[in-house]
Amino acid sequence: MNYKLELNTQEPNSKIVFNNIVFDAFKINVVERYIGSMKSRPTLCEVLFKVRTIDNEIIKRKDGNIRVKIKGNDFETYQKLVWDLGSYEYKNRLINRKDVEQNYVHFILSLVIANYNLN
Repeated sequence: MNYKLELNTQEPNSKIVFNNIVFDAFKINVVERYIGSMKSRPTLCEVLFKVRTIDNEIIKRKDGNIRVKIKGNDFETYQKLVWDLGSYEYKNRLINRKDVEQNYVHFILSLVIANYNLN
């Protein structure tokens, strides 16, 4: 399945970061909220995501809600994946960037499959 990863689309000094994963049939919007100064070491405090069609229509979850909040062990896993995407090694191509991106996308996709009925 082909995808395009759009990382860190945000306003300067904003404590909210938007990441998008665009597939052929749908897209996933991931919203990260941080506390602390964005210039030094911000702390990730909350992650939400929702799924939309390519035409920007929101797809509802299995339970009828729209957004999914990542929490518990999934939140810890997400933090590690985001850390890898922002690492020195990733930015300077010292590690395989494709593997890091695929780990991120596969993790988010597993959460989508668990919470949404995609037909």
